[in-house]
Amino acid sequence: MLNNRRQARELALRAFYAHELSGNELDDVVDEMIKNGDHDEMTRTFAERLLRASVLNKQKLEELITKQAHNWDFSRIAILDKLVMRICVCEFIYFEDIPPKVSIDEAIEISKKYSTEKSNLFINGILDGILNYLMNKDLIKKTGRGLG
Repeated sequence: MLNNRRQARELALRAFYAHELSGNELDDVVDEMIKNGDHDEMTRTFAERLLRASVLNKQKLEELITKQAHNWDFSRIAILDKLVMRICVCEFIYFEDIPPKVSIDEAIEISKKYSTEKSNLFINGILDGILNYLMNKDLIKKTGRGLG
């Protein structure tokens, strides 16, 4: 399951990147990059849910990232770093069954694979700050074993 989720996150990231750069309709990107892919159904379903939630809540996710990115002009943050963080923060807020620390660990590992050498440290710092903020404001609702 973990491997499927990692594959789904990477698939969502690649589709999110294509959507951001191309400006194509979200449904077209989902059809082209996720639904027509060779991944199993569970991977495709999770990737699509993650992509759609990340795109549809882009403004809210960016606001949270911008608040924590002290001394950083949001427009100067690498696009892949922004996308990885948006996906992770999306999981914090909209995926009640995923522990936040798992989301952060996944974001760090994916950033090591797709972004710059030091991105994982930057991403980790921003995501920890966002998680603390959301927890302090009681804005994270997690259900299930080990999530309460």
